[in-house]
Amino acid sequence: MTSHLPRDSTSWKLTGQLSCEDRVREFEVDSSPFSIGRRAEMSLTISSPTISNHHAELLIEGERLLVRDCGSTNGTFVNGARMRSSCVIDHGDLVQFAQIVFRASQHEASAPQPTLQNDFSDQALALIQFDRLITDRAVLPHFQPIDDRTTIGYEVLGRSKLYGLSNPQIMFMAAAVLNAESELSRLFRVEGIRSGQLLSNDRLLFVNTHPAEIVDIGLLHSSLRELREISPDRPIVLEIHEATATQTQVMHELRALLNDLDIQLAYDDFGAGQARLVELVDVPPDYLKFDMQLVQGLADASSERRKMVERLVQMTCDLGIKPLAEGIETEADHQVCCQMGFAHAQGFLYGKPVPPRHFLQPLKPVDFCKPG
Repeated sequence: MTSHLPRDSTSWKLTGQLSCEDRVREFEVDSSPFSIGRRAEMSLTISSPTISNHHAELLIEGERLLVRDCGSTNGTFVNGARMRSSCVIDHGDLVQFAQIVFRASQHEASAPQPTLQNDFSDQALALIQFDRLITDRAVLPHFQPIDDRTTIGYEVLGRSKLYGLSNPQIMFMAAAVLNAESELSRLFRVEGIRSGQLLSNDRLLFVNTHPAEIVDIGLLHSSLRELREISPDRPIVLEIHEATATQTQVMHELRALLNDLDIQLAYDDFGAGQARLVELVDVPPDYLKFDMQLVQGLADASSERRKMVERLVQMTCDLGIKPLAEGIETEADHQVCCQMGFAHAQGFLYGKPVPPRHFLQPLKPVDFCKPG
């Protein structure tokens, strides 16, 4: 028999998504038992086919919250461990019904808020959700303009639809634990090119790599061929971190493949700490992306720093490489970059990363260094 809880009882809630497409929501545990399953009469109905008709129940006993599996096919888990009988849930624990994950929490003034425990819980949530991310291809590519005043193209940046995997840093943290950085990087590229088909076909798409992919160059080759199969005519630029570019033999091999596939090359984060100018001559890229540490604040920088950056830009141009300034946020820095000879720029001044539908309006071509 289900009983509704008195208002002065300890209050619990579940936070999560009912599907990859669902927003993150909070569900009050307002009865005991609180039934969870696929049937419509459940306290919380989850329509996923992995959920049993009557999957599990939550019970409140005093201030304690317990979970009990009801003979489900795909199991009930607490903090990643499958439970065989009733289990006490603590504030911040992860409760998983088949593939659907929630965080349990008390929402009363006295509820504990242990920061360290929450940090571990966040990491556990990311690891639990990572398999769904890959299996369901639950990424949501975002696009950031490359100089919005001409918008020659966009950098494709990875985001996720899944609760607990809100940004690429968290996703790659989980991927590193599972030795899956290359797989995640490939997923970002492929889904980015698919999503980019909404955009004008003459716009460049800058797609990223992870340093781990250079270890097995054969897998990177097959991934790049897949991009061309998806979008045969799209102009594409592959970004390689400047530290990776030091592997000269690998870069020669990669450059040859890119030429065959009509894909351009960019070295990313130039000047971030390991930049070596020799690679610009041995395997020259089409674009050189100057790290934001070099270009942010140039408007107020010392004359020595400005001269250094200007000389690097001039050298880049002399090699036939297009210099691109990253991290531009102010009009003053934009103007200085124009004066120094940067061909293109990227940063919040021109636009933040957003899904491709935000760029479906016709674009007015205006020269990068002449405000429209």
